Amino acid sequence: MMRSPQVRNGVVETPSPSHFHSSVSLHKLRRFNILIIVFRFASFCFSLASAIFMFTNSRRGSDLPQWHHFDAFRFVAVAGAIVALYSLFEVGASVWEISRGATVFPEVVQVWFDFGHDQVFAYLLLSAGSAATSLVRTLKEMDTCTVNNAFCVQSDISIAFGFAGFMFLGFSSLLSGFRVVSFIINGSRFNVQN
Repeated sequence: MMRSPQVRNGVVETPSPSHFHSSVSLHKLRRFNILIIVFRFASFCFSLASAIFMFTNSRRGSDLPQWHHFDAFRFVAVAGAIVALYSLFEVGASVWEISRGATVFPEVVQVWFDFGHDQVFAYLLLSAGSAATSLVRTLKEMDTCTVNNAFCVQSDISIAFGFAGFMFLGFSSLLSGFRVVSFIINGSRFNVQN
């Protein structure tokens, strides 16, 4: 709803809609920011769990398989660690934004940074999980998992956590995409109106 222009000292002043926010719009903005933090924190937790499960997937013995002997499992471990660090940074940036009312980077940089990195890291997790899933299927066909079942079970758990991290990072990407579209259309990452 637009406010009508006011005349003060013979000058017509039209209030800018960006200076007037309804409590309903601010409540929606707060829920949106909290939702982003929840998705980013979930992505952090699942990615970290994926990396930890893969890094600790080693059994003593020279003839038993080790996670670092397989490129796909190294990919899962490193991708999970990278995405966990990124997600932790984004949780901090979101908390900063809510508490300070400003972004870490200039707004135009922040919206594109969030969206671009959400996309890249989500696909990183997806490709690592896909490669490792194929490897685990191959190991099961070669009876490696019959000899050392714990190795394959822990690999499966790590891969599942990676896919869960991808899912939550994908949800974050949708919300950061909304911010990009809002910025392009309105010149601000949020469209807060009366």
